[in-house]
Amino acid sequence: MSSRPQSPSTRARAIGVLVLLWLAVVGSTQSRAANVDLPILGDGSSRVVSPAMEAQIGRGFLKQIHSSLRTINDPILKYYVEVQIAALAQHSELREKVLQVVLIDSPQVNAFAAPGGVVGINLGLFLYAADVHEYSSVIAHELAHLSQRHFARGIEEQQAAMLPNLAGMIAAIAIGMTAGGDAGIAAISASQSVAQSNYLRYSRSRETEADRIGLNTLVNADLDPDGMRRMFESMNRAYRFSSKPPEFLLTHPLSETRIADARTQALQYPKKDYPDSPDYALMRTRAIIHYAASPEAAVATYEKAVKDNPESKTAQYGLALALSRAKQHTDAIAIADILFTEAPDRLLFVSAYAELLTAAGKYEQAQGLLEKYLLLYPDNPPLSMLYADNLTHSGQYPMAEDVLDRQAARRPNDIDVWYDLAEVSGKAGDIVGVHRARAEFFALHGAYGRAIQHLEYARRLVNPGNIQLHAKLDQRISDLRTELRVAQS
Repeated sequence: MSSRPQSPSTRARAIGVLVLLWLAVVGSTQSRAANVDLPILGDGSSRVVSPAMEAQIGRGFLKQIHSSLRTINDPILKYYVEVQIAALAQHSELREKVLQVVLIDSPQVNAFAAPGGVVGINLGLFLYAADVHEYSSVIAHELAHLSQRHFARGIEEQQAAMLPNLAGMIAAIAIGMTAGGDAGIAAISASQSVAQSNYLRYSRSRETEADRIGLNTLVNADLDPDGMRRMFESMNRAYRFSSKPPEFLLTHPLSETRIADARTQALQYPKKDYPDSPDYALMRTRAIIHYAASPEAAVATYEKAVKDNPESKTAQYGLALALSRAKQHTDAIAIADILFTEAPDRLLFVSAYAELLTAAGKYEQAQGLLEKYLLLYPDNPPLSMLYADNLTHSGQYPMAEDVLDRQAARRPNDIDVWYDLAEVSGKAGDIVGVHRARAEFFALHGAYGRAIQHLEYARRLVNPGNIQLHAKLDQRISDLRTELRVAQS
């Protein structure tokens, strides 16, 4: 797949500190709140922060993430994360089940929930969560923060004027950190230490509430509630002697009491066997290979895994993927052929098989495979993105552009779709399409000025007789100017 330009490494800390400070400011006003009662219909939180206002904050927050952090553009991993979160959300207390999910390219364990249904996950969570139950316990906890509207409840006692001040502070911190690196962090360290102390007092009640509601979500989804206790203990062991714990432990502080409470709560549910998810094991393998020291190191790891357990489909999958990354395509395809033949109905195997075929230059075979399965799963995100990638590699640029156009219509908030669409439009000779796709890519990063500039370029290139396209471009320019004014206000 195409790779986007990456942000400097100093930006990788931006989101964790930003989330911490955001919650810290909220928490500093909540030290008087001693109860953990669930919100009831008609509570006061919506008077201060309406759901619509939360959604607006969430959209801005998502743009800050895109502009500050590296994200994963692996369509298979993104699809799994989105589908798994959507499935968990159906069993949660969320009223609005539609979420904005972002997968961050960091090996550190972290996950967070922001207003407006934004859920962020570090790919590193897969490295620490040994099974789907442990992984899902973290997600269920974050969904509980959203369902209980902890952001709105945390601001409820503040004056309404605090909200724009808080939003402005978030934006200022993000700009300072992304532009100034360590200098930006130093500038806010003094206020952070005071606010953090108050936040920790605030957080214990909210974290306990999110833990307990998250356990209910796990049970409703037929997942092991004890996964939360295991995940807590795993993180506690991993960072017990660390002088610099991950952002997750800064914003979700662990204690022996919290771990014991998770254990006690899980015991209240009937005991049963909870098998691991084969699909989760495959995605964890992709994460492990992504962060391997080198493709050759990954090959060595999975050669040993296959030797130790020759029947393991996960080990075979990992070896095939690692061999492909190491450009040993013949050996990779030989393994993938067997895996696909044995499980032709598993979408994650099909996707990986097509990916490996394209990497090996077997474009016609990959194209035929993807076209067959796209008839069964029309416009499926990973199949479509892999299909567009295959068409691009084989020089079929107009067809690839059509595929990505459909994905852009279905997934307008996916920065990877717009990036790839801009690239393939250029190769197809569609310069207007290049500018339109780049405009949407920059808009999703909050770079409204550059987005508008690209649309104005596009408008000058469009035939004056194409009234409909001119109208679309004019309307989009107007919309982006409105968004720019709102962002600056």
